Amino acid sequence: MGALLDQRAAGLLLHLSSLPGPHGCGDLGRSSREFADFLSASGLRWWQTLPVGPPGAGDSPYSSPSSFAGSRLFVSLEALAAEGLLDPADLSAPEELGRGGRVDYAAARSFRTERLRRAFARFEARGEMVGRERGAFARLNADWLEDWSLFAALKDESGGRPWWEWPAELRSRRKGALDAARGRLQGDLRFQRFLQFEFDRQWRGLREHCHANGVRLMGDLPIFVARDSADVWAHQDLFQLDAEGRPTVVAGVPPDYFSATGQLWGNPLYRWGAMRERGYEWWIARLRHAFERFDAVRLDHFIGFARYWEVPAGHTTAEHGRWRRGPGAPFFKRVFGRLGPLELVAEDLGVVTKEVAALRDRFALPGMKVLQFCFGLDPGAEPLRPHNFEKRLVVYTGTHDNDTTVGWFGELVKGGETRRGERELVQRYLGTDGHDIHWQLIRAAWTSVARLAIAPVQDVLGLGTEHRMNRPGTPEGNWSFRLAPGVLDASVAGRLRELTATYGRIAVTTP
Repeated sequence: MGALLDQRAAGLLLHLSSLPGPHGCGDLGRSSREFADFLSASGLRWWQTLPVGPPGAGDSPYSSPSSFAGSRLFVSLEALAAEGLLDPADLSAPEELGRGGRVDYAAARSFRTERLRRAFARFEARGEMVGRERGAFARLNADWLEDWSLFAALKDESGGRPWWEWPAELRSRRKGALDAARGRLQGDLRFQRFLQFEFDRQWRGLREHCHANGVRLMGDLPIFVARDSADVWAHQDLFQLDAEGRPTVVAGVPPDYFSATGQLWGNPLYRWGAMRERGYEWWIARLRHAFERFDAVRLDHFIGFARYWEVPAGHTTAEHGRWRRGPGAPFFKRVFGRLGPLELVAEDLGVVTKEVAALRDRFALPGMKVLQFCFGLDPGAEPLRPHNFEKRLVVYTGTHDNDTTVGWFGELVKGGETRRGERELVQRYLGTDGHDIHWQLIRAAWTSVARLAIAPVQDVLGLGTEHRMNRPGTPEGNWSFRLAPGVLDASVAGRLRELTATYGRIAVTTP
């Protein structure tokens, strides 16, 4: 556990897209700073987000076409106007884009991209001084920026087709074909670099604002990457693909709490042997980049570093896979040897074998507990109760994959005998009749000995099932939760601050 994560603290989970604002989704502009100010006023030290790359299939941040790029949706148009790259009239948007409730990704993407291209044209016209600043950024990020820019430009040129459907010479990255593409797509390549330059500049501004207010940022790093990504296209030899770029095996998890048939994620699996032979350099670059943005990083599906579920390509469910050994301790020894101490959280939800626990504990990584999973009635559930927690832990009321606490408790109330038993246990354990159950579960997290306690914003506001972020195993209708303007007011901050101070998690504001 790193120095920051060893401090008793609390925070909230909210993705950038869920912030309010006038342009279809949250971004790195005013609303993100206002949320950081709310966290500070609440005495909270941590803001946890989901992955901040371009969303992929189903608008999921967990299937991004890049492990390195930032999403253009998060580039603030208001900030571009403040730089003189847009006119005030450019910021005028249809009223529906500013409403809370849900993100309309298609509408937001269309409106924002048109303005981003206007800003790019004015940016290019500014001349050499800005060009030098952008050039420095490009040189510092050349290990991923050039591949991403070319991938994104080619994808636009092909009408959005996946890279394995591109002409063979582009699919296999023949030098002549790549050089020709760079020649004919020069303007598009510069546009892609501009987007990343602006994302980086705005992100650094947000991070400085957070730090000045005693708030730290926690990111989320998926263990696997999307097949239709610059990562896989540019590094095909590091993934289990055939000669045509098709995966031979794919990632998933076996049947579990979320799905009776498992979860078939479909991501291509790594050639861990090839990764090892190259000193895990791709992973080291990925983690280094993540810590240029975040103060701590949650390793999503940490279990996969010890063992992972391999499903033959072509299967329609994850039921008939097999466990394979992950890279294990040598991977983390190499990472820490190259990058030094890192503030990492191991997302160890699921079946935590002795092997997984040993890997987590060998490197003193805090694991996770989700309170919604802590009140089962089976004999193995007792160790999960909050009174059995250890300090090296991050406890959540729920995560982006869970129902909201209000929705979860409502299902316990409506459920059969087992559910009723769980509900009665929750009520006895928390000493509540279920009124304000969301605050009671937040209190339980804040009271626990776990060093860090985090709640999704939906739980702070007492929102129901219709406001959950994701339903695992369902391809549509996810990731679109959005706050209405003004709902995180002084009364909510005051109640959070009282709880946070009472249970010794209050943040001290220091730059």
